Amino acid sequence: MAEEPLAEKIIKIKPFMNLITLQNALPEIFAGKDYIDSDVWHKDVKFERGHFYLIEAASGTGKSSLCSYVYGYRNDYQGIICFDDNNIRNLDVKQWVELRKRSLSMLFQDLRLFTELTAMENVLLKNSLTGFKKKKDIKDLFYELGIGDKMDVEVGKMSFGQQQRVALIRALCQPFDFLFLDEPVSHLDEVNSKNMARIITDEASRQGAGVVVTSIGKHLELDYTKKMML
Repeated sequence: MAEEPLAEKIIKIKPFMNLITLQNALPEIFAGKDYIDSDVWHKDVKFERGHFYLIEAASGTGKSSLCSYVYGYRNDYQGIICFDDNNIRNLDVKQWVELRKRSLSMLFQDLRLFTELTAMENVLLKNSLTGFKKKKDIKDLFYELGIGDKMDVEVGKMSFGQQQRVALIRALCQPFDFLFLDEPVSHLDEVNSKNMARIITDEASRQGAGVVVTSIGKHLELDYTKKMML
């Protein structure tokens, strides 16, 4: 019987992803620059499961690109990105699907919600794939984040700050070893930002997960292990 590819065997055997590493990674668009002043690009960087990280950035420095690389949506970068010992360039579609269901959760800056669906429909669509949360627990999250009266409202009719909270609830409807949040509180007031921080801390602690937050200016108040400049 033919032996399975090594990357697939490792993903099946290991119950958790414990480490994400960047080894001299750099967006290809920055390759021609003479000097990169960054704690992330062209460096050896480790994100460990169970720790919280803040990446502060100016606009145009590649924070959203980083999220897309880690999530497997783009590969236009130099260097190496690894999940544990696996170079992510070697992962196939099946492996990416499995990782996004059980190990990686992402809140993108542009949220990627279905605007024609209601807030609850967006969340339940994700939860139907994972079966991770009870509907009562999902409803509780809506109320905790101050949008309990918006569950049946079409997302396209909600403010961006309300949509950010819907996107967070959706991101929490799965098991994860790492949660990436790209500017999650850019349109939230202090009260809702604190509520979001508390919910994320509780959920990450329950799962023993790592959290990576990107920010331009306003950032999520978590107990960060390390802060970096992009």
